[in-house]
Amino acid sequence: MSADLLSERPLFGGAISTSFPLRFQDVINVRQVPDHQEVFVHPARDESLIFELLDYKHEVGDDGSAVWFLRDLAIEQEGEGFALLEQSTVVEAPGLCYKSIPAIVTTAVGQMV
Repeated sequence: MSADLLSERPLFGGAISTSFPLRFQDVINVRQVPDHQEVFVHPARDESLIFELLDYKHEVGDDGSAVWFLRDLAIEQEGEGFALLEQSTVVEAPGLCYKSIPAIVTTAVGQMV
C-alpha cells in the first residue's frame, strides 16, 4: 500500500534527515511552524509527527528528557490524559555539535487525549 511507503525527509533546513511514511504531510504548507519545530500530519487521521529542538533542562536526566518534554506538552495542551507508548535509549549524535560537544538524541512516542 502506498501509504506505508517511507521517504527520507530533510529537517531543519537539511541539517538532519529521517525517514517516515509518505502519508504525513508538512504542516508548513498550511500554517507557520516555529523554527525549532518540524511538524507533519496525516490529513485524514488524528496522527502527527513533531520533531522539536529543545532547551537543556538541568533538572532532567538525558534518559528521561524526551518523556519529560512530551508530558509537558500534554499538560500545556490541556490534554485529558497522557500515555507513554515507547521510549528510546540515549543515542549520541556526533554529527550534531554545540561547540565541540556532541548532541544526544532521545525519542518518546505518546498518546494524548
